[in-house]
Amino acid sequence: MRILIIGEGGRESALAAKLQNDSRISKMFFANGNATTDVIGKNVHLSEIKELRDFAIKEKIDLTIVGPEAPLVAGIKDEFKKHDLKVFGPTQKVASLEGSKAFSKKFMQTYDIKTAKAVVFDSYNDAKEYVQTQQYPLVIKASGLAGGKGVVICDNLEEAEATIHDFMIRRIYGDAGIRLVIEEYLQGFEASIIAFSNGDKLFPCVAAKDYKKAGNGDTGPNTGGMGSIAPSPEFTQEHYADFEKNILEPTVKGLKAEGFGFKGIIFFGLMVTKNGAYLLEYNMRFGDPETQVLMALMENNLLDVIQDCMEGKDIQLKFKDEKAICLVMCSGGYPRNIETGFEITGEDKLKHSKLLYAGAISKGDKVVSNGGRVLNIVATGATFEDARKKVYEDASHVHFDYGFYREDIGKF
Repeated sequence: MRILIIGEGGRESALAAKLQNDSRISKMFFANGNATTDVIGKNVHLSEIKELRDFAIKEKIDLTIVGPEAPLVAGIKDEFKKHDLKVFGPTQKVASLEGSKAFSKKFMQTYDIKTAKAVVFDSYNDAKEYVQTQQYPLVIKASGLAGGKGVVICDNLEEAEATIHDFMIRRIYGDAGIRLVIEEYLQGFEASIIAFSNGDKLFPCVAAKDYKKAGNGDTGPNTGGMGSIAPSPEFTQEHYADFEKNILEPTVKGLKAEGFGFKGIIFFGLMVTKNGAYLLEYNMRFGDPETQVLMALMENNLLDVIQDCMEGKDIQLKFKDEKAICLVMCSGGYPRNIETGFEITGEDKLKHSKLLYAGAISKGDKVVSNGGRVLNIVATGATFEDARKKVYEDASHVHFDYGFYREDIGKF
């Protein structure tokens, strides 16, 4: 088989590493890839859907796996399908469950999926008027794709009005913020559940925990993710039963009622409160950095799982009885103004962990940083403390100028 993986982050490195020893795969291509995928297969610099389509036709690609959300929301599945090219992912319409928070909130409300109370606004004045009558904290979300940064928790009216102005008038996230979802604030802990879809049923992985804030102790600005662990130690069997009954099952019902059957991934972003699990958002693809820990624990052959889903077969996911930790090392200034272009050293000194590059590229015989989240260090152990020791010992050997990471991933 010839496989194309679209994306250039740590998630794509994790998927590539999971697939690389499968004897059925003769060649893997990555658009645009990174310094890890460059070793596993061949990086190709393509971004437009038509370029990707033409490449897939020319190279006789048997399967395309889409990492990030933007190509799915832009309709890559629909375009590839016209040419009998197989894509593991949803159509543009179904990808709107991620691409439009307004669309997904309406879907949740229509099918009684347990979620925070919310109102959608297209009018700047109506949104400003609404927040003057609400209790705080309050959550304001840009409806469109904002790179994981379009969500603000506002502690008072002044912050809410400033956020509405930033999103709708200043358009700091472009068109993503011209429509807003304003919803009640839920107090609790977050959990991520990634599920495989075979077009009819959903098959969930173990729950993971993502660390979104840039600083230790969950301080600082939101990021794309500073690390992850699995299975989530906070997410109990009782929480899973609540999730299954009030979120998973009505989601399946809604997908069927809307004719949204698809072969791919659906990601449930949850907030677990004293009243149980609530759905914050859907993502219609593998999460990052959750994929990194799930691939480290998954016992199944990933290609078998994907092919069975593509053929509409039921699957049985199996995970090691271990703990996994992914530590993300970032460029100085992340998630704001980042500095890149620095050589990364020390990879050869890792003894206990797997290093997966993300925002890093090969330049001659060197690897240099070229993004915000530069690399991931992933390890498993019998306990989280075991995995933590491995990850942080190995992280101490890896260096690039101004690089930083959180020191409390997996610490309880």
